[in-house]
This record gives sequence, structure tokens and C-alpha cells, in this order.
Amino acid sequence: MNERTKLGEAELVREPVVEARKLAKKLGLDPYPVKYWIIDYDEMNELIAYDGFQERYPHWRWGMKYDRQQKQGQYGGGKAFEIVINDDPAHAFLQESNSLADQKAVITHVEAHSDFFANNRWYGMFAEELDAAALLERHADRIGEIMSDPEIDREEVEKWIDSVLCLQDNIDQHVAFKRQDVGDDEERETDELAQKLAEMDVSEEVRNEVFDDEWVEEQEERRAGELDEPEKDLLAFLRDHGKAFDPEEERAVEMESWQREVLEMLRAESYYFAAQKSTKVMNEGWAAYWESMMMGEEAFAGTDEFLEYADHQARVLGSPGLNPYKLGKQLWEYIENTENRREVARKLLRVEGITWRNFHDVVDFDRVMELLEPDPALDGIDPDDLGGVADLPDEKVDREAIDRAMAGEIDVREHPWKVLTYEGLAERHFSLCKLQNRGFLESVNQEDLEHYARYLVDDARYDDVEEAIADVEYTAGWDQMYEVRASHNDVTFLDGFLTKEFVVDNDYFTYEFSQTTGDYRVASTEYEDVKKKLMLQFTNFGKPTVAVYDGNYRNRNELLLGHHYNGVMLDIDQAQRTLERIYDLWGRPVNLKTIVKEVDERDAEIARRRDREPEPEEQGKLIRYDGEEFEISDLPWGEVEDIAATEVDYDTKPDEWLA
Repeated sequence: MNERTKLGEAELVREPVVEARKLAKKLGLDPYPVKYWIIDYDEMNELIAYDGFQERYPHWRWGMKYDRQQKQGQYGGGKAFEIVINDDPAHAFLQESNSLADQKAVITHVEAHSDFFANNRWYGMFAEELDAAALLERHADRIGEIMSDPEIDREEVEKWIDSVLCLQDNIDQHVAFKRQDVGDDEERETDELAQKLAEMDVSEEVRNEVFDDEWVEEQEERRAGELDEPEKDLLAFLRDHGKAFDPEEERAVEMESWQREVLEMLRAESYYFAAQKSTKVMNEGWAAYWESMMMGEEAFAGTDEFLEYADHQARVLGSPGLNPYKLGKQLWEYIENTENRREVARKLLRVEGITWRNFHDVVDFDRVMELLEPDPALDGIDPDDLGGVADLPDEKVDREAIDRAMAGEIDVREHPWKVLTYEGLAERHFSLCKLQNRGFLESVNQEDLEHYARYLVDDARYDDVEEAIADVEYTAGWDQMYEVRASHNDVTFLDGFLTKEFVVDNDYFTYEFSQTTGDYRVASTEYEDVKKKLMLQFTNFGKPTVAVYDGNYRNRNELLLGHHYNGVMLDIDQAQRTLERIYDLWGRPVNLKTIVKEVDERDAEIARRRDREPEPEEQGKLIRYDGEEFEISDLPWGEVEDIAATEVDYDTKPDEWLA
């Protein structure tokens, strides 16, 4: 695409970019500034291959991702509409072949993403390295220099990168990132040893003879084994205590400086991308919710663009499998509805004569819904007669904007939201009044009503329902959404808000592979099973959780890792391939303890005859790799019960995660 055409496309989206930002702020969003870039199809594929960045270190996987993305586009596997990068300012890339309707959808989607970047606490954990593009560019330049060094074998660098990337999710995703200069720990350990030797007041001759390099190495290895609790940041542990195996000397030797440096650079990148991985459902759902609000309900998509936009959103929300856009949007809408229901119910429970016990018998829900309907002046703003809007209370209207609209400076027909405030827009879009949510208020259960009533002091504040509904805070649902957006990640989000009501209303279920039939079957529609299954898919980015348990296992300088077993077995073949990579970074034998499910063949045959699933037994296993061979042995339960999950692991509360 030539530059003149790109400039033309940029001019075409300039006004939507400006207006989308204004609308986003009216709705309460507080995004980073966003820089928009127009790129062509090939450039979009290149950016996707590079995880959204223009500069990455040399590696074969970028080419593989580029090829996969191109084939997806060519063979109908999916179209990339945009890329947005978490930064301040954020950067968004729009594909020039998008229609204007698609561009508007992308822009509104991006504004919501940028708000999430700016205000979610998990993104803030990497705030000191927020200039991500510059960070990754520095890494690309430095790794390029290392690969170009004639003293260093390029293939060895690429192999080292492969080994580190195999472990890129093995970080402690729940602590703020702290950059570590690769020499700091080594220097500190040396200083500590020197201080201890000085305190012993031995002669230089004795010191050199007794406390030689071998003794110092033993002390370092002993410290590697002294862990107060399992170390979740495996990459940091390997950076501090790992070695490289030298095939010529047939022993572990200190890492080269470039090896430790590359490991730390890739670890830093893992922390940057961790926020995106740990908030995928929340972030995409948040963007889909506000995109839908702006494009559909506030008609940011013109009348000639709406059908095309509806098709756009249907494709995004309708993609198969566990769709983070759909699940996230549904959960945000459920949070909004639930909080709005709480707000209305609590007001009604303060009406004389209404209690949590008689709520469903005495409340006229049709009348309540009539009273909740937005003021007609808000719901249908007439550009030819703004008097009705002007008469609304100050908290609902933007007086300056109304004056400008009356002077013809604002096109209220195209942008009615410009004359309203956050409060006015919240009433205009109050979720309980939407057709699809009719009945949600009435469906409140007795347990929730009792809970609401328990904390009411003045339970006879209102004389009648009309007075109570007039006091409803229409912003309650949005306010709650903004609070949740600020503090949660996907695991706490699902844990806190995936309720039985949500699972039943949205027809969620679990499926499992059947050993009896050899195919996948629906396993359960029970709320507890669905929630547990989803939680497991998002804990630790959906990857097995592995931590360091001992850096001097059985006093043999071997590494002991523990797999946090939550009922889902490791793929043993894949685990062995991973241990081979870890060996490259440890330089000595590595061990992994885990738990497997074993089924007796006779029990399996009996279960098949009865069309039932066999009952497996859990058995502790130790997988050991010495650089050449694997050895798998049984472990007594006492040696693995510390890695077995309990019910607490499946029911972790947000306040505990965020303490």
C-alpha cells in the first residue's frame, strides 16, 4: 500500500478516533492516550508474529508465527482487525483493508483496552518497564549483538533461547516485577562468603588451602537448597543458581555472562506479557462490552454501518471453543445486572411493609420496571427540541454541551451522548430495563434478599415504591464494574463472579475424554464442576504450575521441581521434553515430582462393559533426567502430599489473592 493511500485512510479515521475518545470518557473510561497507525495486510501479519511489536530478537519462531497467521487469513481461519499494545501511550495498529465500520469497531474496542491497561492493578505490576517497545527493542539489539559476536556460537545462542522460552510462563505472576542485574546475586554471595571467612580470623595460607574454589562452590550449592518455601519464579532461580553442562569437561560449569544476560532479558519479557495472559477474559470482555455500548447502543456505527458492525461482532463473539470475548462480555454484563438488581432490591426493602420474606409476594414488578424506565428526555433526545433535556437535573446533563448544541455547534442527531453526563448515560442505558434482562430483578433469590436486608439499618425509609425507585442510583452497575476492573485478574474474576445463576442462565457445561468410549462426552452441567474446570484453565495461564522445592536434592546438587497437582495430570512425554530444556539451564540432573492417575486394566474392562468410567488411583511419581536418560519411579504419598491441591485451591477468594 503506498503512503498516499495510508494518509487517506488515516484522514478517514481521524474523526472517529477523536469522537470515540470523547465518548469513552463520557462513559467513565479513563484510557491512556492512544497512537493509531495504519498498516497493510503483510505488516499486520508481521506485527502479530512479533506479538504486536516491530522489533524482536532474532529467532525462528517469529517466522513460524508469521506463516501460520498468513495461512489463517488465506484459508478463512480468521481475520486480524487490530493490534493494541499496553504502553503509555498505547499503540494501536489498524489494517487498511478494514471497512470504516470495522475501523470504528476497532477504535472503540481499543479505547476500552487502553482504559484496562491504565487502571488494572495487574498491568501496574510492570509499570516501571512500561515503555515496552523500547524495552523489547533494547533486548532485540543486545541479543543481535550476542549472536554476531565471533567468539559466540550463534546456534548455541538459539538453543539457549529455545530452552528459556520453554519455561517462559514459569514466573511468579502474583508479585511485581523487579529487574535483576545478572551480576548482583553472584557478587552478593561472594561478599557474604568473604565476610564469613574474615570473621573466622584464619590465615591466608589456611584460607587458600581449606576454603578453595570447590569449598566455595559447595556453599553456593548448599544455599541453593535452602528454601523456606517453594520458589515459583523458576527462571529467576535458574538465573541465580543454574549452570551450563560442558560436554568436554563432562561437568557443570558457570554460565557464560551472555547466557545469564539472555535468560534475564527473556524473563523480563515474560513478566511484561504475564499481565495480558492473566487478564485475557477480563480484558477482551471489557473491550467487547464497551465497544458494543458505543457502536450499538450509542449508535457510533452509522445507520448504513450497523448491519456490517453486527456481523463483525457476531464473528468475534461466535468463534468456537472457550471464547474469552464471549465469556468476558457475559460476565461483565452479569456483574452489571447483579449490582443494579442489588441496588433496586435494597431500595425496595426499605419501603414500609416490604421485607425479604414477602418480597416476591407484595412487589409489583411490572410497576417497578415502569418506574425504572429512563426519563423520556434521556431515552430519546430530540435534536429539534432540546428543552426536555435542558430541564433535567444538573447531574444528568452537560450544560455547556447543551448550550453549544442549541447554537448548532454540536450535532445531537449524530452524537446525542455529548449533552449528557456519566450519570445521565448510566440512566439512559440502565441494564435492568433492557429487553434481554426483563425478569432479572424478579429472579432474585431469598438468600440474596436476606443478605441485602441484614445490613439495612433504616428499613422503613420510604413510604411507597415510587419514592424508593426515585432514589435508585443508576450508576451502581457501572461503578461496580470499574471497581472490579481495577483489582482483579481472570482467576479472581471467575472465582468471584461465576455463580450458579450465571452458569445455568448461559448453559455452560464441562466435557471430558471418556476412557470407556474413546471420545469426548458432556461430563457435567453442575455449577461447581463448571467453575472448577474454568478456574483450572486460567490458573497459571492454563499451564501446569511448577515450582522449585530443592536446589540440592538428596544432597547431590540436583534440582527438585514439584508439579502443583490439581486433579489434572501432566503429559508425561511433554514433561520429559521440558526437563531436557531445564537440564540445559541447570547443568546437573533434574527431578520432577508429580501425581498421576492409574487405572487397573481389569477395572477398566469392567467399567467398559457397564458403560461407566473406571475409578483411577492417584500415585506419586518422580521423573529424573541426568542429561542422557529418564528414570520414572514411584513416590510414597508422604513425599507428594505437599503438591496435591486441596479444596482451598479451587475456591480462592479475591481478597486472599490481593492481600
